[in-house]
Amino acid sequence: MISAPAAITLSTVRTSAYVPLTQLLPQNPSPYGYSVSLLIFVVPVVLIAFWFVPNDRIHISRRSFGITVIALFIAGAALDFFFANRFFYFPNRNAVTGLPGPALGGSVPIEEYFFYLTGFLAVLLLYIWLDGYWLSAYSVPENDTRRISAGRLIGFHPDSLILAVVLVAAAIAYKRLSPAASPGFPGYFTFLVLGSVSPSIALFPAVRAMINWRALSLTLFLIVLISLQWEATLALPYGWWGYQANAMIGISVRAWHGLPIEAVFVWIGVTYATVILYEAVRTWQASGKSARRAFLGER
Repeated sequence: MISAPAAITLSTVRTSAYVPLTQLLPQNPSPYGYSVSLLIFVVPVVLIAFWFVPNDRIHISRRSFGITVIALFIAGAALDFFFANRFFYFPNRNAVTGLPGPALGGSVPIEEYFFYLTGFLAVLLLYIWLDGYWLSAYSVPENDTRRISAGRLIGFHPDSLILAVVLVAAAIAYKRLSPAASPGFPGYFTFLVLGSVSPSIALFPAVRAMINWRALSLTLFLIVLISLQWEATLALPYGWWGYQANAMIGISVRAWHGLPIEAVFVWIGVTYATVILYEAVRTWQASGKSARRAFLGER
């Protein structure tokens, strides 16, 4: 209801209103802007974790929460370490603290690592809060027999694999064959698809009944809305980060300073993968089985 009219409206823009960043940099238009903007994730994380969740008497399995966050942060850190300098660039060095984060091909702002960590925390805590309070009528609690008696968690979901193959193939075909074809490979989109769909390929059949789909939908909507406003109004116009054209598909939103279509999909994939992984770990913990027995089944 919202995304379709918005996309149609944005597509009417034929010329971006983008002001070249070189005209802005000498005035240092947003000192420490990227660093401070992380509060967009940090404040909701703190409020949900230390105010709303305790007041609403929501039980969180610390082990399930911790395992999920660690696994997701490793994936985000891998993106930064191995691919940040292939997929992104950071032209406005005045928008960050200047502390370097490790990465192949040269350091990246340390804010990049905090960006993914706080983002994953925000997604997961928002889903937990919605699942445990606002939309609790659709939640599957830890003591539910579907969790306790769940069989082998790792399986195979062919639809997810087919979707991943189709998306990556379509991205490659567009980059090579479209009228606006450009050199390079759509590496960022490929990474996003593989990272977000892989948990679904292995875990979806076992956890689909455990997911609070209404909580997932609202979490996804809020996170994507926040991230798009963040990038379109602040990050790209002020050079906090940018995207390497050779690693993108080549489809962009002109009205949002040429924001690549990948940036629209990244938090959709992150939210989807986060919830699937969390519900799988949550079911494993509720079953009382060892990790090998829960995920691989009996010998």
